[in-house]
Amino acid sequence: MFPICLVMMLSTVISLYAHSNEVSIWEEDGYRYIQSNGIPDHTPGQFPNTGNPNTISEQHYQFRVTLTPRLSGQTHAYGHNLFGVALNGVPFDPGTAEFWNNNPQSGWNYEALSGKINLGVDSSHAHVQPSGAYHYHGIPTGLLRSRPGVMKLIGYAADGFPIYYQENIRSSYRVRSGQRPSGPGGRYDGTFVQDYEYVSGAGDLDECNGLNGQTPEYPQGIYHYYLTSTFPFVPRCLKGTADSSFQKAVPHGAERNNRRNGGGPSGQHQRHQPPQEAFDACQSQSEGSTCRFNAPHGTISGTCLSRPEGKLCIPR
Repeated sequence: MFPICLVMMLSTVISLYAHSNEVSIWEEDGYRYIQSNGIPDHTPGQFPNTGNPNTISEQHYQFRVTLTPRLSGQTHAYGHNLFGVALNGVPFDPGTAEFWNNNPQSGWNYEALSGKINLGVDSSHAHVQPSGAYHYHGIPTGLLRSRPGVMKLIGYAADGFPIYYQENIRSSYRVRSGQRPSGPGGRYDGTFVQDYEYVSGAGDLDECNGLNGQTPEYPQGIYHYYLTSTFPFVPRCLKGTADSSFQKAVPHGAERNNRRNGGGPSGQHQRHQPPQEAFDACQSQSEGSTCRFNAPHGTISGTCLSRPEGKLCIPR
């Protein structure tokens, strides 16, 4: 017989990894669709933990981004909505609902990766909302291990521009000097989002942590964002227009990390059905067989896999 402690450990492991990553990406009618269950394709940290009381659970995401993103000529703060989504279907959600004195009106919002508060963030700079939604606050270390190259495409922002990671790319933000004029007082030290300021030319990137230039996937050049190892970690503004599929379905503050209850599931977005051709391609095919179907942007090749909505051709 197994010792009781070993049985308990095995039970915990089974519970933690009862779900596997499911993500589908396809292009249709000028948009890229990213559908997923929100489970990462790498091993997450242990949740719940001392800083995060929540358990990872499957979500029902379907994000949509334009294939022809355009710079609007302005910067757009996206507030507590989602910045974008990684290629594994896990969203980038850098904001927190923690404020000084638990007062959102104070204007002093705690920074998740400041190191000053414990929000139970794992080694991939992610944690879990009360809804069970696992989400990234910074560089998704686990995802990077499966991405080749020096300049790694890791996802798409809500406005359709690509998101990259490249070592040694520098943010242009820094901690302000001097004393906080209100709220918690004391010296600026990075505890709060408001402790940072953008200084043009201090690094490689603009105020939205991006730049124009060539990338492996866009050799003709495109505006693109970066995740960085220092603030803002994940960009806090957009240069284009966000798609509505990245709006959160809960009111501001309902995703508080330190509550076990409260609010509806964060990050449940308007869903868009996969194209009918994807289902038709697998109508008479067995699970795991190869498949092809015609889409507006060409022929898609994939594998027949069963999903909650039926068996369909999932692009490779």
